[in-house]
Amino acid sequence: MKALVVYESMFGNTEKIARAVADGVGESMDVELAEVADAPTDPSPDVALIVAGGPTHAFSMSRENTRTDAIGKGAHEGEREFGLREWMAALPSGQHTEKIATFDTKGKSMRHLPGSAAKSAAKAAHRHGYESLSKAESFYVEDVDGPLLDGEIDRARAWGRQLAASMTKPAS
Repeated sequence: MKALVVYESMFGNTEKIARAVADGVGESMDVELAEVADAPTDPSPDVALIVAGGPTHAFSMSRENTRTDAIGKGAHEGEREFGLREWMAALPSGQHTEKIATFDTKGKSMRHLPGSAAKSAAKAAHRHGYESLSKAESFYVEDVDGPLLDGEIDRARAWGRQLAASMTKPAS
């Protein structure tokens, strides 16, 4: 069984979370980590779990205009034209055996506000026929450009472990 962890990151915070999630998943499953622009939109047949995440921009997944804004604020990663939203849209529709889990990063001031890239990505995946393994998960940053709040890397690694454990439990 293999997992594919796909991420979009503009300031590097979401990449750090994705790497921690991949580390957690990787303790009990083979895992491939891919930046969204390099990620396959039709994962290989040995992929049983897809974990996808990106930053929350304007209460949802990023768009070209929000990525342009992030670049204007000093973002040094990611692409203006392609992000998690476009990758999710390119996934094949139909029946899927792969499970999916989604995550995002968002500012701590947004903790209690509605809107989440992870929830939007989960809805997009569901429209393509994927079943969620876990509820959408948010990880928090201090401000737009970070840093991650204390403990978020450890929490992401633990979440990755939990996802892998859910995949490897025998069916009852």
